[in-house]
Amino acid sequence: MIISVSRRCDIPRFQFDWFIERLYAGFAEAVNPYNPNQIRRVSLLSEDAEVLVFWTRDPRHILAQAERLGEWRFYVMITLTGYPFLLEPSAPEEGEITGAIRELAGIIGPKRLIWRYDPLVFSDCTDEDFHQRNFKRLTGALKASVGRVIISLYDEYAGARRRIARMEKEGRICVFPWTDGDGRLLPRTRALLAALAEIAGAAGLPVYSCAEGEELGALGIQRGACIDSSLIEELWGLTVGGKDRNQRPQCGCATSVDIGRYGDCPAGCVYCYASR
Repeated sequence: MIISVSRRCDIPRFQFDWFIERLYAGFAEAVNPYNPNQIRRVSLLSEDAEVLVFWTRDPRHILAQAERLGEWRFYVMITLTGYPFLLEPSAPEEGEITGAIRELAGIIGPKRLIWRYDPLVFSDCTDEDFHQRNFKRLTGALKASVGRVIISLYDEYAGARRRIARMEKEGRICVFPWTDGDGRLLPRTRALLAALAEIAGAAGLPVYSCAEGEELGALGIQRGACIDSSLIEELWGLTVGGKDRNQRPQCGCATSVDIGRYGDCPAGCVYCYASR
């Protein structure tokens, strides 16, 4: 069983003491996001929790507790976008995060650290020029410390759509589409993705997509999965379950159990799908 920690909230950043407590208690209780009365007890014993997959913006608590995690197999996905305060009002300080990633790579190795440049938000304050300059700078800082980078385009979930619509009405931002009326990527979108793939490729960093419907291989971007069965097999020789049917059709993630809850993250990122 793979344990996701967590798609729904940033447990490593905000609730890691709770997680360590539950880890040593041997279980956590996962609430069904669509039926709060349905609660599942999830074993966190190392013999049951085959792999822990962490999702976070801040790996410093994982770094501090790395020795206590030694009994468990785990890898870490770190979202780092370098976006302006308008989009990410409480993002941790970038230099501290890149430093922590480098230090953690020295302990567990770069292959177990994945950088997420996600989501790609195209707006009047994050245009093509911004993304190319920003991505190149971050690639330079992270290329020796992570095994890959995952890129995905901003999707308009209901909550994020309402927040951004309010900001657009107030004249604070203007968000532009990535696709045409038929859902196909616009030429400017494909050009930007190709440019980012070229930057990463020049740094020797493989680029993967996350839940994108169109094939991006011609642009230098491999179809990816965040909870990646092939990576897990490569790292530990484990064969894990097939595609997670609870995720979007385009998602390539293997089946996992998520122990987070929607609405618990106080970070306030404007584009977040999990914020309530």
